[in-house]
Amino acid sequence: MAVQGLSDEKIGGRTMRESVLEVPGARLRYAVHGEGPLLLLVAGGHYGVDANEPLAHHLADRYTVLTYDRRGLSGSTTDAPATTLATHADDVSRLLSALTPEPALVYGTSIGALISLELTVRHPGQVAAVVAHEPPVTNLLPEPGRALALGQLLTVEETFRAEGAAPAMRRFAADIDIDPNDCEPDVPARAPGPDHLRNAEVLLTHDMPAIRAHVLDVAALKGSPARVVPAAGENSGHVWPHTCAAMLAGELGTRLETFPGGHNGYVLRPRGTAERIRAVLGS
Repeated sequence: MAVQGLSDEKIGGRTMRESVLEVPGARLRYAVHGEGPLLLLVAGGHYGVDANEPLAHHLADRYTVLTYDRRGLSGSTTDAPATTLATHADDVSRLLSALTPEPALVYGTSIGALISLELTVRHPGQVAAVVAHEPPVTNLLPEPGRALALGQLLTVEETFRAEGAAPAMRRFAADIDIDPNDCEPDVPARAPGPDHLRNAEVLLTHDMPAIRAHVLDVAALKGSPARVVPAAGENSGHVWPHTCAAMLAGELGTRLETFPGGHNGYVLRPRGTAERIRAVLGS
């Protein structure tokens, strides 16, 4: 593995340091904010460093916050796109190994939560605690909910092949009830960036099929030394990723923690999400 420095940038009075890590088949862009215990944020959807920046800003007073782009997204290039969640988990493992010898704190949402859980299963010594916000753990859903969830994901992929990335992402957002108005007053509307459609194509081509095929090893997760905290949005109780989080809490015999907003709360309610992360990790 090779680490290459890119740049330092002042954001809100704090320095964000960007670098690139070479891993097998990819170069991962990552950013580091703040000082303190290492806290890795693993974004959902087709997001990465940029979408996580507001949340990282609200956490950098207490933690060294690490964010990154999954292989194939934005600043992370690849000649071997991930076809399983294990590839993403191994990428994160190499990133953590390059930055700290200690077990890290982890917060992941949606596919980011699923990657975080897979990291905890495959590399348990690297995780001290993981907050898994609405992981799409479809193998825990009882029928007919499981068939509904898998059917929605498959329909989104079919929409992509028939109509393109933009209609598919609109359908996906509707299925999990992403409400852009459910946001904090000072959160600006996110305009699609130059990588928006290309990132969506990576999600729809590689990551969404990987989510459908993934089976979480709950027994291994129970045997991990890491503290596992299932979490869900306070406004997303009617969508299946919330149910996945609740089922995971039941499997682990722990409490489901509630976070602000819906499935995409970390983007739309970063201040409230940061407060809940601090409270949950400090408890």
